[in-house]
Amino acid sequence: MALVYLIAAAALTGLGVYGVLVAGHLLRKILALNLLGGAVFLLLVSQGRRVTELLDPVPQAMVLTGIVVTVSATAFALALLLALYRRSGHADLDMDDEEGDGG
Repeated sequence: MALVYLIAAAALTGLGVYGVLVAGHLLRKILALNLLGGAVFLLLVSQGRRVTELLDPVPQAMVLTGIVVTVSATAFALALLLALYRRSGHADLDMDDEEGDGG
C-alpha cells in the first residue's frame, strides 16, 4: 500500500516541477508549488511508520505544521500577485516588451 502513495507522491512531484519550470503565469506557479508541498506531505505521512508498524506521530505533526505554513505562504503569495496585477495589469512573467520601452 505504501508503494501506491510513493507513486502518487512522485507523480505530484513531477507535475509540480513541470508547472514551476514551464508555466509563465504566476498563479500557475503558485499552484505548482502547492502541488510540490502536497507531494512532500504525502511522502512524509506514507513513510512515517516505525519498524514495528506503529504510527510515528512526529511526521504527522510535521505535516500539520507544514499545512499551516503552506496556507499562510500561499495567502501571502496571492496577495503579492494581486498587488502586482493591480499595479502592472498583468500577472505573468512574459516580458516581451509590452510597454514599448524603446530599447
